[in-house]
Amino acid sequence: MTVSTDFVGKIVLVTGGTKGVGLGIARVFLCAGATVLVCARNAPVTLPEANGNQARFIQTDLTDADQIGALIDGIAATHGKLDVLVNNAGGTPFALTAHSSPRLIEKLIRLNLTSPLWVAQKANAVMQAQESGGVIVFIASVSALRPSPGSMPYGAAKAGVLSAVTSLAVEWAPKVRVVAVTPGMVRTEQSHLHYGDEAGIAAVAATVPAGRLAEPEDIGQACAFLASPAASYATGTNLVLHGGGEVPAFLAAANTARS
Repeated sequence: MTVSTDFVGKIVLVTGGTKGVGLGIARVFLCAGATVLVCARNAPVTLPEANGNQARFIQTDLTDADQIGALIDGIAATHGKLDVLVNNAGGTPFALTAHSSPRLIEKLIRLNLTSPLWVAQKANAVMQAQESGGVIVFIASVSALRPSPGSMPYGAAKAGVLSAVTSLAVEWAPKVRVVAVTPGMVRTEQSHLHYGDEAGIAAVAATVPAGRLAEPEDIGQACAFLASPAASYATGTNLVLHGGGEVPAFLAAANTARS
């Protein structure tokens, strides 16, 4: 893996950075020389590692505002600063809305919208006091931009994230830049839960114009770019990474001749 940006001397926090997309993001920043901190509810078997650098783990329940406060305060006390926050933690089970309890819906909104906003609030307070400011990257989802059957609360929460990014970019400028990265389908260790076996994953990948699913490191590279000086004028923006998106269904259904 090659990284075109340099984060030597920078403190980077990746929430949910122990698996899936978050693991790829953590590895990219480690490759770029950053001191990377990852947090999750449960400690991982192995920590993210790249180029001989290893992430540091801080156990945190990100649905608990007090634990979030302790997380950010602890980072500021230990490292003296926080340069980049990547708000990645989140997720959803498959659950049709008609059969979802109010408790489940509320839990998913809290995990995917409320909690990232709490983390951002605390990180912003630290970054505003720094001469160099900071960058907050929210990981959204294409579920915010298209129908999300079976995961409606998740899609709605991610749409809220995109709206929040535009507002926070105005409120917290110019010291803190706030941006979003919106991944499409990403191949992770849990892809089989969504797409089935290798044949199923390949069939899904074939529907993407780019011819493949994203890798977690693809998302990480985008985060590193947006957090770097090369993107110093980018704030309130959303970088969509979906490999060209989904081919419109009508193209397969239409019976007219096409060249």
